[in-house]
Amino acid sequence: MDLAFTEEEEAFRTEAGAWLAAHVPGSPLPSLETAEGFAAHRAWEAELAAERWSVVNWPARYGGRETGLIGWLVFEEEYWAAGAPGRVGQNGISLLAPTLLDHGTEEQRARVLPPMATGEVVWAQAWSEPEAGSDLASLRSKAVRTDGGWRVSGQKTWSSRAAFADRAFGLFRSDPGAPKPHQGLTYLMFDLRAPGVTVRPIGRLDGKPAFAELFLDEVFVPDRDVIGEPGEGWRIAMSTAGNERGLMLRSPGRFLAAADRLRRLWRQQGSPPSAHDRVADALIGARAYQLFTYAAASRFLEGASLGPESSLNKVFWSEYDIALHETALDLLGDEGESADSDWAEGYVFSLAGPIYAGTNEIQRDIVAERLLGLPKGRR
Repeated sequence: MDLAFTEEEEAFRTEAGAWLAAHVPGSPLPSLETAEGFAAHRAWEAELAAERWSVVNWPARYGGRETGLIGWLVFEEEYWAAGAPGRVGQNGISLLAPTLLDHGTEEQRARVLPPMATGEVVWAQAWSEPEAGSDLASLRSKAVRTDGGWRVSGQKTWSSRAAFADRAFGLFRSDPGAPKPHQGLTYLMFDLRAPGVTVRPIGRLDGKPAFAELFLDEVFVPDRDVIGEPGEGWRIAMSTAGNERGLMLRSPGRFLAAADRLRRLWRQQGSPPSAHDRVADALIGARAYQLFTYAAASRFLEGASLGPESSLNKVFWSEYDIALHETALDLLGDEGESADSDWAEGYVFSLAGPIYAGTNEIQRDIVAERLLGLPKGRR
């Protein structure tokens, strides 16, 4: 792996840093897990998109700058270092968009991607069900063929951003007679405001509705919103999961910036020796994650697939995020428990990390069986 950036990449970094310095809001936006904050973050997405900073690695015809994967990683470092707001459009941009670029039709890409880039349409991920979380193949929500499309029914739960989002994407059982659970599934996009959809917000530990349950009763989904071929949903979903765990969902820039904030907080608190090693571990961990991700990106650009190594990434960043925030809260003491504390909100969010995108227990099984060649454990 070449650790040096090209002149073009360095120029892009400079341009991005200058734009962010001039445009990042001077004070933090309200939490995006509230109606007020959701609207404010949607407006921020539009401001980013107006000068094509929203989706820098996408093709230009959909609103991107065609920077490639390394350019995206560079932009993310500048974005988080500038203290820019969290991205309300992340589910769509990081998960659905790569899936459409790989498996969708040109009509779907032209119709779905531009309003996603501007924040006009914000997407929720609707995969988990009450009895199908990490064991996604056991899902029961069904899609039944009808004239011009499908009728979908069932229940989805823990749907991120669904409390305020516009549309969702998920898997549905379209062939209940398929010989194996992961066969006969179809990948669909649907409107959260369509007749037959009920959205019930789920409060987090702090009461904010970061998730929602979705109840679907004979909801019509037109054929044009099927991604790939009917019955091929599992294969397509696995490419979505690889992006979620391996590269796109949590960029190194996010943790580099958080580790630097932690270092500054430690110094503001008088550099207590008791926290020295934990702060040092946070700085080292962020740098290690950065290098690991660049290595994965380099392999990907050379033609390799993300593969089971993405499970290593997922376990690392999810546990790292909790440890980093716990260190910050310990440094702040009682002040850290304030409802308005960015560290407190970040800590509450980090607690979900080992669960979403496939629980860490499942990811460790994947690492043990597919990377280390160990025998299958008991399920």
